[in-house]
Amino acid sequence: MEVKKYQHTSPPSEMIPIVDLSNPDEELVSRAVVKASQEWGIFHVVNHGISMDLIRRLKEVGSQFFELPETEKKAVAKPDDSQDFEGYTRNLKYTEGEVWAENLFHRILPQSCINYKYWPRNPPQYREVTEEYTKETKKLSERLLGFLSEGLGLRHEALKEGLGGEKSEYVLRINNFPPNPQPDATLGLPEHTDIVALALIVTNEVPGLQVFHEDHWFDVQYVPSSITVTVGDQILAEQREVQECVA
Repeated sequence: MEVKKYQHTSPPSEMIPIVDLSNPDEELVSRAVVKASQEWGIFHVVNHGISMDLIRRLKEVGSQFFELPETEKKAVAKPDDSQDFEGYTRNLKYTEGEVWAENLFHRILPQSCINYKYWPRNPPQYREVTEEYTKETKKLSERLLGFLSEGLGLRHEALKEGLGGEKSEYVLRINNFPPNPQPDATLGLPEHTDIVALALIVTNEVPGLQVFHEDHWFDVQYVPSSITVTVGDQILAEQREVQECVA
């Protein structure tokens, strides 16, 4: 399927689903999560249990890192010959097919997979905030996997176990898109699917995130206090297998 760049459509009545996790009817929540996953592949969750203060501090340490001099950021840079993804990367050149962004990418779980050489020492509170956020995002991820499992007619722990249980890898990626003097020359991020199981996205008021749905690009609206969840290829593959077995 060929997808055209910069295609905007988004009828005003069409909105990304919002799922309220505080609803005491967990069966209803589970159905809502599965419906949003199957129909959109993306949804917002509100009342998700992660404090807004922690989210604020996470954004703050991320911003502070990208404000550092380039020499300090390069202290945690991805090696040029590395086949792995961890480390700081930067591309602020007008190169065809490349994005205009700088990123910090590293593993956060399990403990045995963490390489602290890619965790910035500045700002000083980076590690403390990231570790606190890691605990909370793990709880939320497992809760969402439980809803998805039950909504698909599986045991509550089925998807978590299928993804590796306590050995599942969690990765943190922080993106920074500096002002671009030639915005039509490059992309922030090109169209793509996520190869992971779930991606939990902490967004801000700056627009730009879009989702391709029913042959149209839809702007993902900013919902204060929410976390945006995208359903990755691993979960979509599991859903297809379940549907094939039922059929």
